[in-house]
Amino acid sequence: MQPILTYKTPKQLLNPASGYLTGYSHTLNPYAGCAFSCSYCYVREMPVAKFRREAWGTWVDVKEGAAGLLRKELSKAKNKGPVTIFMSSATDPYQPAEYSERLTRSLLEAMALEQPDFLLVQTRSPLVARDIDVLLQLKDRVRISVTVETDLEPVRKAFSPAAPPVAARLRTLERLATAGLDVQAAVSPVLPSSAQFAARLASVVPRVCVDDFFMGDGSLGKRTERLGIRRIYEQLGMTEWYDRSAYMRVLDQLKAHFVEERIFVSQAGFLP
Repeated sequence: MQPILTYKTPKQLLNPASGYLTGYSHTLNPYAGCAFSCSYCYVREMPVAKFRREAWGTWVDVKEGAAGLLRKELSKAKNKGPVTIFMSSATDPYQPAEYSERLTRSLLEAMALEQPDFLLVQTRSPLVARDIDVLLQLKDRVRISVTVETDLEPVRKAFSPAAPPVAARLRTLERLATAGLDVQAAVSPVLPSSAQFAARLASVVPRVCVDDFFMGDGSLGKRTERLGIRRIYEQLGMTEWYDRSAYMRVLDQLKAHFVEERIFVSQAGFLP
């Protein structure tokens, strides 16, 4: 089902970063809502979703005229000190609406003209490769982090059926890296995976970050627990993966394929 798009004129785009994203000066969300509607998404437990009548994943707000506003906000923010931006903290900037709306691309074009000190683009969508030309204009100031929680398609489909396939994400990471951009695979959150997962990641990307529900949902796993995703692990017969130590299994695999300096855990992997 396609989400209902609503067009809104924002009063503000850059918001002060805090909590898990301490280390950034601002967060930037091109959209409100997310059509990928991942079952474990911590945003489901945040006010933007909790106080909305429609179910998460069925609506997306498009922020009209955002590029012009962003340039003004960037100019003002840069006068006050370094500007480091996390895009995005509560939505995917390359969700399906971006194919037609090109809102995220317009924001990247604005940042190419009024450059921040650092930008992290967090997505799970292969669509990010469309904007390699603009990202290269920010080359030394941008990192693209692509979520790859598992290498098992049945697991991906169980937890996030509307999200892009794993193979497409791996190909996207390879394209971005080949273009000379700074990229990382974000195994975030850690989902059940195969013994070949680390080797597959190492074949396409030089840097990786591992995170899980207990470290990364902003409430030591309590938000995730309220979402009831334990039942998905039970249905898959993989309850041993819903554990505070499960990420260590993946981390140990990664250490056999990546140099230690290119493996990051939780918050450290997302900092500027």
